[in-house]
Amino acid sequence: MSITIRPADFTDPQLLALLQLHLAGMHAQSPPGSVYALDLSGLDVPEVSFWTAWEGDMLLGCGALKALSAQSGEIKSMRTHPAHLRKGVGAALLVHLLALARARGYRRVSLETGSGPAFEPALALYGGFGFVNGPAFGDYAPSDFNQFLHLALGADHAT
Repeated sequence: MSITIRPADFTDPQLLALLQLHLAGMHAQSPPGSVYALDLSGLDVPEVSFWTAWEGDMLLGCGALKALSAQSGEIKSMRTHPAHLRKGVGAALLVHLLALARARGYRRVSLETGSGPAFEPALALYGGFGFVNGPAFGDYAPSDFNQFLHLALGADHAT
């Protein structure tokens, strides 16, 4: 599989469908008030760089990097299309987002994700890149339905 990463086109029907699937999946796994997934209005803003993974003209997945400060960022809205799971799509997106974070000079990247069996593949992916559990950050509230992962990006923490 040849994966190409490119900036998101928020008018692309494939992307809009994947974002809708992402939000529906998050709401299905967590009760109201405990989902922090961004919709289109939260992704199409200057502090968020949103990227898509493609094979030819087929959308495989998406992911975003949100600026939190001059030294830190947050991974948002990572989603692989269900037809392309376990093909390296999430890893390709994560490599791209971490390279972007390093290019921006971030010292740390964090993310909030769900908990429970449905999130085990994502947690394995993040763990493989060196993310570790840690405290809540930003405006997030800890609950039984989420968890927080962090990755140091200093020169001695290259992935």
